[in-house]
Parts: sequence; C-alpha cells; structure tokens
Amino acid sequence: MSRIRILSTEILSQTKYRLEKVTYTFSGHDGKERVQKREVYQRGSSAAILLYDSNRKTILLGSQIRLPAYLNNDSPQLLEACAGMIEKDESPEQCILREAEEEMGYRISEIEKIAEAYTSPGAIIEYTYFFLGKYSPDMKISEGGGKEEEGEDIAILELTYDEAKHKLDAGKIRDAKTVILLQYAILKGII
Repeated sequence: MSRIRILSTEILSQTKYRLEKVTYTFSGHDGKERVQKREVYQRGSSAAILLYDSNRKTILLGSQIRLPAYLNNDSPQLLEACAGMIEKDESPEQCILREAEEEMGYRISEIEKIAEAYTSPGAIIEYTYFFLGKYSPDMKISEGGGKEEEGEDIAILELTYDEAKHKLDAGKIRDAKTVILLQYAILKGII
C-alpha cells in the first residue's frame, strides 16, 4: 500500500518539459499523516555514456554552455559525458547509440549498462541509464557537436586517462553523471 496520496496537481509550465505543483499527503515514519506541496519537473528518462579507447588510453567528453551553472554563479562551460533524453518508443541503448553519433560523431557498437538511478529525486522526475562504451578512431563518422536545431553547440575533447583523472581530482568535472561514470571506470580499473 502506498504511503502517498495525491490531493491535487497543477501544471505551472509545459514549454519543453512539464513543471507541476503537487499537493499530497503521506504517512510519516511515526504514523502521522502530513500534507506537503512540491514543485516537480518532469523531464523523462535519459541515458549517459562514457566513451573510452583502451588502446590509446583516452576518453571523449563534450564541453557546452549550461545556463543553470551560470545562474548559480559558476562557470557555464561544463565538461560532460555524452548524454541525452530517451525519445518515445526508444530504448536506453538506442538512445545512447544515437546520442554518441549526434554529439560525439562516433558510431559505436559495444556498450555496457553499468547502473541506473534518479538524478535529483527531490524535485525532478528523470531516471538515468549509465553506460560505458568503447570507441576508436575508425568509428568516427562526423565531427559531432550535437544537433543545431536543438540548440546544441558541443565541443568534443579527447582526454588521456591521466588528464581525465586529474580534472576529476581537481574539481574541474562537476557534472554528476560524468563524475559517476568516471569514478565507476576508475574503481573498476577500466581507466
């Protein structure tokens, strides 16, 4: 039996994704019923992948402007693993293969799902599937950079394993999905 009961839902915005104000009750751990109001941003599911070349000991990351980082008085230019939103009738695997082509310019075939998780469950409905994938120079099919019609402007960076580890240790990589993927790859001895 669910401990949550929705009392009302109000759509506040539906420009690209939906922002709702939800009023609900829930039974606390002490058994008392509580009423809460929360704003919830419904983004959908996403997929992210760390592309690595074990022969050359390199990884691929994208660098792009992120307005929320700027609005938080931080550098808007973030280093990120390839990622994207899962489209209707698309599997997480299909999504990340498509994104690797669009954003990074590589047609990859071997991917491994390593985890899945909510990225910010306190306010955002977004479930992310995390992958590792091998790439090599012969898999390059384009310059990548994302889809211009979606407003994407992604610079592709190829970093050595050591460069990536140094940037991670120095706090230069601040995107959560990228931190998760890099730490996993380091812990498992992949990079």
